[in-house]
Amino acid sequence: MIPILSARDITVVYGDRTVVQVPHLDLFSGEVLAIIGPNGAGKSTLLRVLAALERPATGRLYFQGQEVEWWRSLAYRRRIAVVMQDPLLLDLPVVSNVALGWRLRGRLGKDVDALVQEWLKKFHIEHLAHARARHLSGGEARRVSLARAFVLRPAILFLDEPFAGLDVPSREGILMDLRQVLYESQTTALLVTHDRDEALALADRVAVLLHGRIRQVGPPDEVFMRPVDLEVAEFVGVENILPARVVVREGTRVRLRVGEAATLVARAPTAPAPTVHACIRPEYVRLTPSSAHDPDPAGGLVGRIARVYPLGSRVKVHVRVGEIVLSALMEYPRWTELGLREEDTVYVHIAPEHVHII
Repeated sequence: MIPILSARDITVVYGDRTVVQVPHLDLFSGEVLAIIGPNGAGKSTLLRVLAALERPATGRLYFQGQEVEWWRSLAYRRRIAVVMQDPLLLDLPVVSNVALGWRLRGRLGKDVDALVQEWLKKFHIEHLAHARARHLSGGEARRVSLARAFVLRPAILFLDEPFAGLDVPSREGILMDLRQVLYESQTTALLVTHDRDEALALADRVAVLLHGRIRQVGPPDEVFMRPVDLEVAEFVGVENILPARVVVREGTRVRLRVGEAATLVARAPTAPAPTVHACIRPEYVRLTPSSAHDPDPAGGLVGRIARVYPLGSRVKVHVRVGEIVLSALMEYPRWTELGLREEDTVYVHIAPEHVHII
């Protein structure tokens, strides 16, 4: 499959510092690619380069197989749309803001008016059509900026932290609507975000950018469940990263010794090194009261609850197993159902398929 957009040997240098160095990156038609990374990783800089809004020190862009020449990239920019963190609305009625792109292209008429009305409805802001931009809430302004981008029917939509600074209800509502619109329209999109949940909700593929370098690209379940190294694992939310020794290999499984007494079982299609790191996401650490049943000899551990951290709809629990501490994450109703407290003894269960070896 030929990518709709390809970047090759992209380097961005500010002063004496290389802030982005990407040998290759491809975006395919109809997909949503999320570039995730912490603040300062170079995500927005890379987006500006891919949108031909910033010229790199080195590198080339190819759009639909043709090289984008930096000194005459206007034709390419007219085929794309960019939604920035700031909605950047003019102090005009909403309907005029949404139609702005077509007006700048010199296109007016009933067909544009119909398109504008269509996208106002898709983002549930048709009732705000004649409201001026300065009277909008933050969430309403973001919906207007999204409608303004989609109305152009871009070949590629670039989204730079589109939910930054929104309150939780507004963010969740826009996220659900954007997901639906992307699915229905099959719009090709590149999303930049530091928020892992946004990437999981929207992306077909995820690229992890750390220190200006892309460290892993793949489907979300692969990146989040099987990170390529420890730094990627930490960023994607693998809170349990435990030094371990391989005790014995049994077919496609290995038994690992973690600490002095704890044992885990992991799936390992290929033979691992004698010393590894066992990586376990906290949502896959299952707790049951010690009185419920005997521990599972293939992976059950006995621990004591050290700390409990309520997180709104979820609860994070730190469990001490010997000299190691495991982090578990569960929904609040499940936590209340278990009836556990700090200092309680619990059984800890981790399925072999949820132990990733690095």
